[in-house]
Amino acid sequence: QVQLVESGGGLVQPGGSLRLSCAASGFTFSKYTMSWYRQAPGKERELVAVITNTGGTRNYVDSVKGRFTISRDNAKSTVFLQMNSLKPEDTAVYYCKADWVIREYWGQGTQVTVSS
Repeated sequence: QVQLVESGGGLVQPGGSLRLSCAASGFTFSKYTMSWYRQAPGKERELVAVITNTGGTRNYVDSVKGRFTISRDNAKSTVFLQMNSLKPEDTAVYYCKADWVIREYWGQGTQVTVSS
């Protein structure tokens, strides 16, 4: 049974930090490109960061460059998103996604709220 379970979300003040985790099971994690997406209320889901299966390539949406870092631990089948200097506009539900060839899996999401 394939599972992607996100954790680490919560309420944080502007300028604060959070580290999201996404634990994978039920598939060969090391084959998959992993991504973080987010969806704010009333907005479309957007790609935030992506990391290739070996971790050799990482890309970010412009709005988070220099603040967010995506990483992975293939031994633990987990992908991370370190979020620093958080802004109110980062408030959203954050989802992880796994891609390999035509296969695609999504997590259930974790809420991140940036507010004073």
